[in-house]
Amino acid sequence: MDNNIITYLACICFIFIFGRIFIVPLKKVLKLVLNSVLGGLTIYIINLIGAGFNFHIGLNVFTSILVGLLGLPGAVCLIIVKLLIG
Repeated sequence: MDNNIITYLACICFIFIFGRIFIVPLKKVLKLVLNSVLGGLTIYIINLIGAGFNFHIGLNVFTSILVGLLGLPGAVCLIIVKLLIG
């Protein structure tokens, strides 16, 4: 009987430690993916609006991650770089 209780407690501790090790980084990765998708959507909207002004920002992994990480300042940064470079 005592061995069963110790085994159950050890399993609960193992599940807790396993969750702490893998769930926290997984949340950060999922947040990065979600923000990157939203960044890509933001660039797409900028391209839709900018089509009337002959303005286009390339939609790729780098730009979507940049806008996903930095948010609106990242989008403004891309717009400024595009205007400066041509």
